[in-house]
This record gives sequence, structure tokens and C-alpha cells, in this order.
Amino acid sequence: MSAAAVERPHDDWSQIAEANQIMERLPGLRAEIIGGQILVSPAPDGPHSEALMLFAAPFQQLGLVRALPGIGLWLPTGPEDYVIPDLSVVDDDYRDHLVENSCYDPVCFRLVMEVTSSNWRTDLRDKVACYARAGVPVYVIIDRHHQRIHLLTSPVADRYQSHGIHTPGELVTLPESVGGKVTLDVARLLQAGQS
Repeated sequence: MSAAAVERPHDDWSQIAEANQIMERLPGLRAEIIGGQILVSPAPDGPHSEALMLFAAPFQQLGLVRALPGIGLWLPTGPEDYVIPDLSVVDDDYRDHLVENSCYDPVCFRLVMEVTSSNWRTDLRDKVACYARAGVPVYVIIDRHHQRIHLLTSPVADRYQSHGIHTPGELVTLPESVGGKVTLDVARLLQAGQS
């Protein structure tokens, strides 16, 4: 299943209400609003979750930040735009930054991470622009489709100035702005994510 756009109804029903109704009717699916369109993504499979948990482990040891799966990030791109990254590394005071609909202001996000699924194009294109516009300092993509990890840093407008692509056999050290020293083993993360 791939991400699909859902047209907005022609009444006063908000897009957020429609997205929430989709998730209630179809548990496990994730609905996000990007550029004024509702995008529905499939539920994660086991290897997706395994890669996510392996990625999160070093952040738990840092203690200065929280690595949280599936919390909403409010986007500055539209009146109801938001995304739900697979994993977010946020400041300890993130609760003080609640905007609405269980989404938080981008100011408390240090890193967002996505593990690609059948909707990999969304993670590699649309979400790059969204996260950059929101000013998220670090975006990591565990790209299961192409078997590599993308490390994007230094957001400017709708892109990242630095985009490193890393393949199995490499170790990648994240910027210490994420809360401390975190080094990723590319092969191990990709292997965990293999179906």
C-alpha cells in the first residue's frame, strides 16, 4: 500500500477532523496533512519497527532528550498541516510546546527520523521540504528501498544544505546538537529493516 492523497470534503468539516476520522476507521494507518492534502500511510511492518527501535536505543542512554515514536509535528506550511515522524528526538520540555491535535511546535524538535515503507517517495521528497521549512535541524531517513541512510542537516527554506548518503559498511556520527554523541552502524540498521 502506498501513501494516497485524500480530497477534502466540500463542507465546513476540517481536514484535521477528516484525518482523525480516517485513523479511527482504519486503525494502524497514519494520516498526515502536508500542503493542504491528507496523506494516508500504511501501518509499519515488523522490520520497520525493529529498525526504529534500534535507532532509538542510543538516545535513551543520553538522558538529555527524549526519543519518542509517532508524536505529531505542527508544520508552518498551512493552517492544518502536520506530520507524524516515525521517531522524534525532542527536548525534555516538549510538553510546553503543544500546539493542537497532539502536535508540537517544531522548536522543541532536535531530530526527526523516518523508516521508508511503500511510500518511500514521500519520505525522500515531500517530508524533506516540510522538515526543512519547519527548521528541524537533523532529518535521518533509513531508506530501505535504496538500502542507504540519508543524513540531512542545516535546513534553509525548503531544503537542507547538507545531505549525506551512507551505505552499509559505514558508521555515521550525528551532530552533537541531537543531545550527545550518537554513532549509527548503517549495515546494522538496514539489516534490521529488511523484510
